[in-house]
Amino acid sequence: MLNEYVALIPARGGSKSIPLKNIKEIAGKPLIQWTIEAAANCSKINEVYLSTDSEEIFSIGQSLNCNKLDVINRDPENATDTASTESVMLEFADKHKFENIVLIQPTSPLLTAIDLEKAIEIYEEKNADSLLSVVEQKRFIWEVEKNEFVCPVNYNPQSRPRRQEMEGCLVENGAFYITKKELLIETGCRLSGNIAYYKMSDESYYEIDEPEDWIIVEKLLQQKNKTQSPIDRDIKLFLTDVDGVLTDAGMYYSEKGDELKKFNTHDGKGMELLRKAGIKTGIITSENTEIVTNRAKKLKVDYLYQGVKDKLKVAKEICQLEGITLYEVAYIGDDVNDIELIRNVGKAACPSNALKEIKSLKHIIKLNTSGGNGAVREFSTLILE
Repeated sequence: MLNEYVALIPARGGSKSIPLKNIKEIAGKPLIQWTIEAAANCSKINEVYLSTDSEEIFSIGQSLNCNKLDVINRDPENATDTASTESVMLEFADKHKFENIVLIQPTSPLLTAIDLEKAIEIYEEKNADSLLSVVEQKRFIWEVEKNEFVCPVNYNPQSRPRRQEMEGCLVENGAFYITKKELLIETGCRLSGNIAYYKMSDESYYEIDEPEDWIIVEKLLQQKNKTQSPIDRDIKLFLTDVDGVLTDAGMYYSEKGDELKKFNTHDGKGMELLRKAGIKTGIITSENTEIVTNRAKKLKVDYLYQGVKDKLKVAKEICQLEGITLYEVAYIGDDVNDIELIRNVGKAACPSNALKEIKSLKHIIKLNTSGGNGAVREFSTLILE
């Protein structure tokens, strides 16, 4: 399948000013984790690729619980001090299928998924060929003339404006760039054709290149985290399948021929604990029965969708209603119709009796408990730890 948008995060191991800065911990996380989460949290990005020449960075990337992430090795020729980022992009383009590439610099950890969502919307609305992230700055700019004296570039000193009256200028902050694959290959450049822009917050001006930048950005990240509760930074919605997850997948019938299902009270308690923690809950199932309706009422779930063929589509609709992203969703499923949703949520799990195709999915949590015997309770406990 051709991915419409892929994110590429180049992370070289040979940083000189701050050794191995890409995996150095900043505000509680390795530096690369901030931008990986932002990209994975963007619903418009299909896959996230971390490109590196470092075994340590490769290992850290693989250890992150991110369903969208692929960690790939970079050609040594494109990992030297003189190699350009474009060389990495072209190497990637030669090996992967996609329509648009979002180049993200790991040295911009203040980037958010919302930034990426809005930028892609602008890119599409304007039918642009490329897009770059910028910061608006209202500064008085001067340039050196041939006689080594200086002259103003963007204002007249004799009628000096107040800063709030200035139009300001757009400064490239290096956080991310978007372009079409065909243009990247044709021009060998990350930006070409009609170039749109996305204006980021003032503090995103800082890129981590020197130790001084690190100090400033870490303070900004710490301040940002203080304004969010732990739940804000983690899972906000818990979704589950029914057959094989809330049940043991068995088919039971009464003497009168009525269909029955066996549920587990421990799972019900797990759902209750999630609700008390402020996490919304929901059921998405391809079946359509009164039994499930009654169970959903008993569990007091916030969302119940039955007879669903496209579970990912429904999950996206719920996210839109809640004002959250798929990265803030946890899902537990056991069968092939769960695969696409599992691949796109922030945290996914499967019961011990799930199909082999599900257990083999990258970054899925393989629970010790089988469906109908407390798998949902086990997963909910992991989320609340």
